[in-house]
Amino acid sequence: MDVSTLFVSHGSPMMVLEDTPARRFLLELGGRIGKPKAVLAVSAHWLTQVPTLGLAARPDKIDDMYGFPPALYQMTYAPPGAPEVAARAAELLGPDIRQDPGAGIDHGIWSVMSLMWPDADVPVAPLSVQPEAGARHHYDLGRRLRPLVEDGILILGTGAATHNLGDYFRRPPNAPVDPAMVEFTGWMAAAVEAGRVEDLLDYRALAPHAAFAHPTEEHLLPLFTALGAAATGQGTRLHHSLDAGALAMDAYGFR
Repeated sequence: MDVSTLFVSHGSPMMVLEDTPARRFLLELGGRIGKPKAVLAVSAHWLTQVPTLGLAARPDKIDDMYGFPPALYQMTYAPPGAPEVAARAAELLGPDIRQDPGAGIDHGIWSVMSLMWPDADVPVAPLSVQPEAGARHHYDLGRRLRPLVEDGILILGTGAATHNLGDYFRRPPNAPVDPAMVEFTGWMAAAVEAGRVEDLLDYRALAPHAAFAHPTEEHLLPLFTALGAAATGQGTRLHHSLDAGALAMDAYGFR
């Protein structure tokens, strides 16, 4: 598959246990793209004031979710860390970053990677997002990280194509597909595939129902780092599905 960076929606951590279209997609995706030398994973669940890189040689699995079945917490997934990749990323990002020698991998990372590479043999280093900094900041981080891609490192943004949990939990079972989510994700897909980078960076003003799809931005911000790190600024929507008709599980590959 001709992609250099990825953005995937991780959804509920129950995806690792329950059969869903997104789960089936991720199980297949790992085989389609093969095993990279290492992954730099930009996670919507690691929020910091300044960009922070995890340096652990053996990052712990963080169970940062509550109220789920015991099987989810008992699951083990222990890929090696990628401290050399994190150190190189730190050089590329410059002095205004932090490094955390004890950072683990949250469920936005391990739920996705455990489906893509179940043997836990792909090294990973996590990178945080800055929830108040916006799309352009995260795009610029990606641009500075582009040399990693040229060295065979996969930059993997993990978040959500839409993330209005209030709407999601209020919806009755078997509710019809939310047309606002369809319009928003359709606009995003068209902009990505046309390479309309400036429109994407201004999605908050231009995309239909943007504030409804993302009341807060943190779950979409990893997409912009993946976009910035790609060579061409163009991408492909690799997967589209809706959990309960409202939570979009889209995935994008960028070239």
